[in-house]
Amino acid sequence: MTATLKIYGIPQSRAARCLWMARELGLAFENVPVHFAKASESPDLVAANPNARIPAIDDGGFTLYESMAINLYLARKFGAGSAIALTTPEEEALAMQWSFWVMTELEKPLLVAMLHTVGMRPVDDATLAQAKADTARPLKVLEAHLGDRDWLLGDRFTAADLNVASVMTWARGGKLDMTAYPKASAWLKRCMSRPAFKG
Repeated sequence: MTATLKIYGIPQSRAARCLWMARELGLAFENVPVHFAKASESPDLVAANPNARIPAIDDGGFTLYESMAINLYLARKFGAGSAIALTTPEEEALAMQWSFWVMTELEKPLLVAMLHTVGMRPVDDATLAQAKADTARPLKVLEAHLGDRDWLLGDRFTAADLNVASVMTWARGGKLDMTAYPKASAWLKRCMSRPAFKG
């Protein structure tokens, strides 16, 4: 059977989180490997996302961009009966909350630290120190929230965990010291140990 879901992007980009979600859901999909540096050269990608950025999807003619929106859509459409699905309006709202939160509070400083550490976009010492310092407040929030639970929404891994963890993985690439956040560190390890993540 030919996959009708196309995911545009490469695994070394924000598309990784959409590929992870598709694997968690056991979906048949085609990964169209559009590199972020050449996105504007792909007419199909630009048709799906006129901003010429990855990731984007084409699900049988329905196009969508923004990785967090894509993941919440995939979980809603294909997640029925799976643990990852959001089963109530309250869970859906909380998943949106955590998805917006990680993008506004943590993505930028973690990205600066990771890109510097891997040598893609080195920054000066002061900028790097500030990026790492900027993670402290949101990480304290995450640590406190996980204080009495294994997962963001309670007793199971959901789309909320996947979306937040997909950004938090950059903490490892950026060599962020997480010793002050043992609950968050253990949670991230659980997320990253999932077979669909390793895939």
